[in-house]
Amino acid sequence: MTDRLMLLDSASLYFRAFYGVPEKVTAPDGSPINAVRGFLDIIAKLVSTYRPTHLVACWDDDWRPQWRVDLIPSYKTHRVVEAVAAGPDVEEVPDPLERQVPLIREALGLLGVVIVGAAEHEADDVIGTLATDAGMPVDIVTGDRDLFQLIDDEADVRVVYTARGMSNLEVLTDSSVQSKYGIRAAQYVDYAVLRGDASDGLPGVAGIGEKTAATLLAAHGDLAGIIAAAERGEGMGASAQAKVQAGADYLAVAPTVVKVVRDLPLDVPDTALAPLTADARGAAASFTAQWGLGSAFDRAATAIADVSATA
Repeated sequence: MTDRLMLLDSASLYFRAFYGVPEKVTAPDGSPINAVRGFLDIIAKLVSTYRPTHLVACWDDDWRPQWRVDLIPSYKTHRVVEAVAAGPDVEEVPDPLERQVPLIREALGLLGVVIVGAAEHEADDVIGTLATDAGMPVDIVTGDRDLFQLIDDEADVRVVYTARGMSNLEVLTDSSVQSKYGIRAAQYVDYAVLRGDASDGLPGVAGIGEKTAATLLAAHGDLAGIIAAAERGEGMGASAQAKVQAGADYLAVAPTVVKVVRDLPLDVPDTALAPLTADARGAAASFTAQWGLGSAFDRAATAIADVSATA
């Protein structure tokens, strides 16, 4: 069996789990447990379907890094519920979900799934670093289109895209991005910069939407080529030229915000999947009994054991 690394955009998945499983799913003491249950079922499905030999839950140690905010102050501003003087701002997270995040981390630990984060960086940056020169094929599981920039057919880096739900997963390669957006995956950063992204507080270039962005990239290759053409007044209409020139200050900083970091100095333990140890089985029995998660945890553990047996 060929080694394959799976990288989870953890926050994307636990938000999906929380909203995908009814809140009436509770622990024996009445505590909400729907996000944990859903997250375990997501792991079971992903491992069973794509059969990774290595798995990492990538974490937002800082979901809104100050260095990105310094460049674009509107970056994720609409998600902030409390500004913190020292440390990451507090993100708007439903209280029933926030209480479950520590339990998700505990469940991952019991399953032997490595959790990796990095100070002052988002999970996207951890994913970018681990996906680069991984030495094996990589599947990135996310609902975030920004991670399309990491797709690389030559290196066998794919995105398992969750936007349509866990029952309608899409495996995206460079050809699928080309088909969907009319651009290559390597052009996705420039494409996102041009059109903007309201979900991240990125304004984009005023008046340039997805179609125009794709057309400009097809004609000029990349953002540098577009800016150079606008400065020369060649190869684009007067309207597009004016819009690109008007957005010059934004275009000077936005690529750094959108581009994921690929060279973090991460200290990552062995990420290979393995069956639960005897100690882990004992701790898992106590954990699942307390929270009423026996069947969901068992599905995830069984999927991991099955893949481990054939690795």
